[in-house]
Amino acid sequence: MDLSQKVILCKDFEKDVARSLAQIPHDRLFLLADEHTSRLCLPRLKAMPELSEAETVVIGAEDVHKNLETLAAVWQALSRKGASRRSLLINVGGGMVTDLGGFAAATFKRGITYINIPTTLLAMVDASVGGKTGINFNGLKNEIGAFAPAAFVLLETAFLQTLDGRNFFSGYAEMLKHGLISTVAHWIELLALDTRQVDYGHLKTLVGRSVQVKEDIVAQDPQEHGIRKALNLGHTVGHAFESLALQENRPVLHGYAVAWGLVCELYLSFRLAGFPKDKLRQTVQFIKENYGVFAFDCHQYETLYELMKHDKKNAGGIINFTLLKDVGDISLNQTADKDLIFETFDFYRECMGI
Repeated sequence: MDLSQKVILCKDFEKDVARSLAQIPHDRLFLLADEHTSRLCLPRLKAMPELSEAETVVIGAEDVHKNLETLAAVWQALSRKGASRRSLLINVGGGMVTDLGGFAAATFKRGITYINIPTTLLAMVDASVGGKTGINFNGLKNEIGAFAPAAFVLLETAFLQTLDGRNFFSGYAEMLKHGLISTVAHWIELLALDTRQVDYGHLKTLVGRSVQVKEDIVAQDPQEHGIRKALNLGHTVGHAFESLALQENRPVLHGYAVAWGLVCELYLSFRLAGFPKDKLRQTVQFIKENYGVFAFDCHQYETLYELMKHDKKNAGGIINFTLLKDVGDISLNQTADKDLIFETFDFYRECMGI
């Protein structure tokens, strides 16, 4: 299976879209957006001659709609509006849209071609790149899905200026993770960004570097048999936080859960792999200042532990972690016993001030 995709950091968005469309033979065009991006981003696309006749499918916004019901609604819309195996779907939105739209494309008529135009920072640096698609199911994140890369991923950083602060930081957490698994220089420049007054020109450079980190890893290991697991740093605990938040009807943005997961997994890295204490402290301080805190008490440790046991990276019921010996020095397939995991929750609550 070819899992390659072309990622373009756009210099001239309209020309880059037109060039991409010209390279993909298709009979009909479909634009998938959520309630927000249909209002904020679709007008710019529909103004392009190449897309003026495209059929539009609009779904609900936010992760609560990343489910089987919404997926079925997209399939029904494609079928009703006459999509064939030669049709092309363009996903315009955040990670929920690119994940669900990619999975809809991968499964409709056994697979149609699609393009991602991510409009959030999280989608640009993470969800839309790398070929993972899927939906949430049975209370678990991304439980159903497929490896099915977009033909093109077009990154137009001008869309980021429509983001609120929370969605900016949600994406920035994945960039911070990319810094931690790449180089000290990249990690330092990410910690140094003035997050109160973002320089979007500089941010575009950082986005390009961040996407390159992910692309390089995915190219080495498209289906996550080895080094691609490095991208899971912060996610084993982070997904448990996300699932607990959904269970308790207090949903959190994915990137915030990852940031809080990084606090825990960097502590595990310190305890099990010798990650330097000063780098742990600097990273935790940045997260504490910018992400607030996910509150839980010791009565919820058992629930979090059970949620972590459901993680897709596990084998034989053993919880699998990606840990770091240092910035850029990755330790895959690490395990921790229940006592140490509970100690990690203690560390999180203490250092985050719960």
